[in-house]
Formats: sequence, structure tokens, C-alpha cells
Amino acid sequence: MEAAAEAPGGPAAALSCFSYNQDCTSLAIGTTTGYRLFSLSSVEQLDQVHESNEIPNVYIVERLFSSSLVVVVSHAKPQQMNVYHFKKGTEICNYSYSSNILSIRLNRQRLVVCLEESIYIHNIKDMKLLKTILDTPPNTTGLCALSINHANSYLAYPGSATSGEITLYDGNTLKTACTIPAHDGPLAALAFNSTGSKLASASEKGTVIRVFSIPGGQKLYEFRRGMKRYVNISSLVFSMDSQFLCASSNTETVHIFKLEHLTDSRPEEPPTWSGYMGKMFQAATNYLPAQVSGMMNQDRAFATVRLNISGQRNICALSTIQKLPRLLVTTSDGHLYIYNLDPQDGGECVLIKKHSLLGSGKMEENKENDLQPPLPQSYAATVARQSTVPSTSTMPGYSEDGGALRGEVIPEHEFATGPVCLDDENEFPPQLAVSRGKDIDFAVEVS
Repeated sequence: MEAAAEAPGGPAAALSCFSYNQDCTSLAIGTTTGYRLFSLSSVEQLDQVHESNEIPNVYIVERLFSSSLVVVVSHAKPQQMNVYHFKKGTEICNYSYSSNILSIRLNRQRLVVCLEESIYIHNIKDMKLLKTILDTPPNTTGLCALSINHANSYLAYPGSATSGEITLYDGNTLKTACTIPAHDGPLAALAFNSTGSKLASASEKGTVIRVFSIPGGQKLYEFRRGMKRYVNISSLVFSMDSQFLCASSNTETVHIFKLEHLTDSRPEEPPTWSGYMGKMFQAATNYLPAQVSGMMNQDRAFATVRLNISGQRNICALSTIQKLPRLLVTTSDGHLYIYNLDPQDGGECVLIKKHSLLGSGKMEENKENDLQPPLPQSYAATVARQSTVPSTSTMPGYSEDGGALRGEVIPEHEFATGPVCLDDENEFPPQLAVSRGKDIDFAVEVS
């Protein structure tokens, strides 16, 4: 869910990268002067949670859910990852690697750093390096996906530079789970659903999007984005309830697909000429070549958006804001577009708000809720339920009110089964000893 802005000159040049957090409740942008974090809790108002100008030319910024932990990489030091507790204004640690960092992925259990030909997996509760995956196929874009469900921290990355093979890696057991022959051509996009039970993929052609079961790797769905031209898929994302899958590209159209299968228990339709022809057409596909029949059986978009721009880098998110399903589109020219999505009938999504990301944002740091584990919910249930805020004492992971004291180390016996909780001043991010490895230079500094 991350993109780098490539447009030269003008306001777009000031927006160097942008990414949604794991549950699409927050937006982070990197600029030539630093980075900014926004809360996505309202349609009408874009609340700026934090702004930092300490590190210029940021090209990667990733926030862990709605916590105070943020990871930043700058063009000034492209081989160094900096981990901050932004609300306390302190640096938790920094790591230097053997080559430029291309992407970073987070969940409550793991932190993954992707280089062009290697991947590093850290334990997020103490930032220790757990595994180095060396000699991966050349991955110039840093393409990888990490399940946000830390109970099954699956990692997906290209298994080949020439074909669409996916390597599925278990980030908990630190073993390869399987390989999936997803496409004929090289991969362009990967995305897990919120539970880590489905994986979507697209190739560089961008015409077909496939969804596989995890960890088995069986193909569940196949969607056709278009047939007229090849496109560069820039964003691929599930809704939190896994009912919808959104794909955007370098064209002006955003496609939303609905993940459903027609059951065989449908009532028998009355005999009509059109019904008869439909059955004949369906039967004929059984005698056609697999490539042709497969194309006929591919599902089309459930809903679409026609952007007023084309050729700009963008990322999308499907989120529930103020109890209604929304489509969010962030573009490299520094704007956030919010659309209404009709979960019943689909069709053309309606633009309801446009925000500028480079203007002076309103600071609403205290209004943002602590993170909570993403619970799969249908949109109907989301609309029907009352808005409640769970107690912070029941929510695992980093919290907004947590802090870091200098030089403190978490004793081994205080490690919980889950990640480190920063719910009070009695728990602190760890300080790691400085050591040097073969492929990574551990330069860990705790403020």
C-alpha cells in the first residue's frame, strides 16, 4: 500500500511517497522536507496527526496501525532504516543494510525490509534480526506483501524475475510455505486480505488479477481488469471484510471487484429463449481451449471510478469511514479523493470529497484512537452497528499513550506472547547491542 511519487516539478515533486497503514485508518506521506501522518476517521475533515521535518527527502514512511511507531527511510541515507516513537519524539533504533532499501512492511509481530536481492525479517517486539533471505530474484521495485494478521505472518515476494511465480514464506516459522505459479509474466502487485487467508496478484501486463487461498495456493478467483491495453498496476488492496478487491493503475480507471461465487442452489429460472441461449453458451465453453473459456468465465468489475487524471502514480484503499464504505485514492500530485461505494449495486462510485495533502493540516493528535486488531466485518454489519471505542487496556500492540525511556531494556521474562505493549511507562522499547554481521551492519542507536 505504498507508492513513490515520480512526477517532476510542481507540487507533485514535493510528495515523494505515500502509504496507508495496515487497516487503512491512517495515511502517511513523505516529502522533500520530512513526513506527515493523517487520520482517516472523517470524510469532511483531514486531520494531521503528526509532522516531522527532521529528516528531509523521505521516500519510505510506514506507520504501524494507529500507533506511535513509524519507520522512515530518506534519500540522504537510503541504506538506513530509522524507527521512531513519533509522539515522544525519540528514535527507537536504526539499522543499516548492504544496499538501498526498496520497501518496508509491518505487522504487530514482524518488520520486513526488502532490498533488491535480499529480504530481512525482524522481530518487531525487540527489533532483532530473525532471518535473512539471500539471493532472491532481482526485485528492482521491492515488491512484497506481508499479512497484517500477525497470527500467520505470511510474506509473499516474487520467486522469479521472468515469470509470475510467487514465493510464500511463513514469517513465524521462518520457512518457505509454498510457491504459486500465478502468472506467465513477471509480477507487478501483491496483496493479502486482513486475515492472511487470501492473496491477490497481478502481472506486469495488468489485464488479469487472480486471488489464491493461503497457505494452500489454490486459485479462488480470476478477474479481468481489461483487454484493450496493458497497464501498470500501482495498487491492489482488499477491503477489511475481504468482500471487495480494488485495483488501480496508470490509467484513469479504478476497478473494484466483488469476491463472491454464484451457488448451484439458485432457483430454476423459467424457460425463456435468452435463458436457453445462456445455457448453450455456458456448455460451449467446455469445448473451447482453456485460455478462451477461462477468459469467458472471468468476472468483471463490480464498481469503477473514472479519475480526472491519468498517468499519475496513485494508491487506493477500501475503508469504512463514519459507518459507510468508502474508496480512498491518493495521487502523486498531493491529493486524497474520497468516494462513496455502493456495496449492493456497485456501479460508478461517487466523489464526495477532495483533500490537499500539502496544505497546512489541522493537528488533531488527541482525537485519534489507539489501535485495535482488525475484525473482519461485512459492510452491512458495519453500517448497522453503533460506533464504540474499546478500552485501551484490551488492545494489544503499541499504543498512542506509550513511551520510551532512554537506555531501558525489556527483560526476557517480560516478553509477552505477542509484541511489545507500550501501554504505560513501565514497558519500553529495547536497546540492542551494536554488532556487525556479514550482510548487514547493525548500527542500532537508542535515543
